[in-house]
Parts: sequence; structure tokens; C-alpha cells
Amino acid sequence: MKDSMSKPPRKRRRYDSPLRRQRAAETREAIIAAGAELLHDFPVWNWHALTVRAVAERAGVNERTVYRHFENERELHEAVMVRHQQEAGVDLDGLELEQLEEVTRRILTYVSTFPLEPRIQPDATLAAAGKRQRDALVKSVAPFTKKWTRGDRALAAAMLDVLWSVATYERLVAGWGIAPKDAIRGVTWVMGLVEDAIRNDRRPDH
Repeated sequence: MKDSMSKPPRKRRRYDSPLRRQRAAETREAIIAAGAELLHDFPVWNWHALTVRAVAERAGVNERTVYRHFENERELHEAVMVRHQQEAGVDLDGLELEQLEEVTRRILTYVSTFPLEPRIQPDATLAAAGKRQRDALVKSVAPFTKKWTRGDRALAAAMLDVLWSVATYERLVAGWGIAPKDAIRGVTWVMGLVEDAIRNDRRPDH
């Protein structure tokens, strides 16, 4: 028979205390901040360099601590991406058409704070072809932009260069899943709008 006067079982120590939760939140914040700071050292698209090890070193914690807050590297990247959106002042939820100009300005202004490096170094043949294309575009807009500043003239030609680039076509077809013929139709549609603006002396920011 058990002794009815035996002592009650000892209460287990509580680990989920307010202080512990506060410290955990502070550690998580330090990890995210370290990731955001670290990414500013890289070109904006170089997320492969944002490893758990690199973030742990920047935050002054070990890798196990990072994994206690983030299940994997992708989850860490997503948290850093949210932080960058916050820093840029961008909220894509409920985005409306009339907000696009301001949101675009905020995104690209923020992106401009990152180092800029070419994604791929073109070989001599591609570099020469690119220069010929740029020169041809500047020459094509010149008759309609005689009163424009040199910078505005170059900007107009550069926008046309972006539109007819292979990278734009690939983004439409591979990124958006748009059929090739529709991608071409979309690009030429926007190029027509830019052409009309140039012909009618509608300069950037006017």
C-alpha cells in the first residue's frame, strides 16, 4: 500500500517564461538583422551566398541557434526577404494600379543601395553586338529628341533596349508562362507606347 502522506510530485521547471520568450525573440531579430545586413554586401540577386553559416557568424551565434528559429535556409531567406520589403517600404498586399509608379520607385531605389555586378560577363562578340544595338537605338531616337538632354535621350533609348532584350523575353516566357507569340506581342505593344511618347515629346517624368 502506498503511503497516503507521501509528498506530491515535484513540479517541472517552466521553460516557457516571459523572459525566455523575450530573449528568443531578440535572438531571432538579431539573426534576421544579420541576414539583411549581410545581403547588402552582395549583389541583390546573390542569395546563394546568404548561408546559415554566414548569417550565424554575422549574428554572433552558432548554426544550431539559427536552426532553432528557422527550419531551413529557405525559411531564413524568406524572413530576410520580408525584412527587405519592410526596409524598402513596400507592401504588395492589396497593390492597386495607381500605386505601381510609387512602389516601383521604392523598390528600385532600395535595390540601388546594393552592389551592382553583371550577372554574366559577355564574350567579346556579344559585347560588340550589344554596343551596336545601343548605338542604333540612340540614333533612332535622335531626330525626335533634339531638344532633350543627353541623359533623357539615352534613357529613352535604354528603355527600348530593355524591352527588346532576350532577358525580357525570357522573363515573360519562363517566368510568367506566357506563350512566345504573346510575349512578342506584349513587348512590341509597350515599345509602341514608348515610341509614341518619344514622337510626342513626352519625356521621362513629364
